[in-house]
Amino acid sequence: MQYILLIYGDETAGTAMSPEDQGKRLQEWDDYTRWLKDKHYYVGGDALHPTQDATTVRVRDGKTITTDGPFAETKEQLGGYYLVECPSLDEAIEASAKLPIGYRGSVEIRPIIVYDEEDHPS
Repeated sequence: MQYILLIYGDETAGTAMSPEDQGKRLQEWDDYTRWLKDKHYYVGGDALHPTQDATTVRVRDGKTITTDGPFAETKEQLGGYYLVECPSLDEAIEASAKLPIGYRGSVEIRPIIVYDEEDHPS
């Protein structure tokens, strides 16, 4: 089963870190990605640009409306994701618990609906 691990946190938290601390944090993320790959869970993943670079799109009465920034103000922002393939939700939870966000954020686990060619032919 595929799951997306949506990683939320305070996107400004790292701005006050020293370059050494930033390097340590990046190494934690690299180590985590390597762990996922070693477990054969890793399908993909990326960090996201900050919410100030986001564009929200709505269609109302047939008109496309765009707004700079995220849809809603929140204390935690979506900062990135991993797409994993795990045999069970329990293993997806284990993988989420190892994310190097500690007490600073949260992870939302969502199962992916995978359609085959018969369901959605190209």
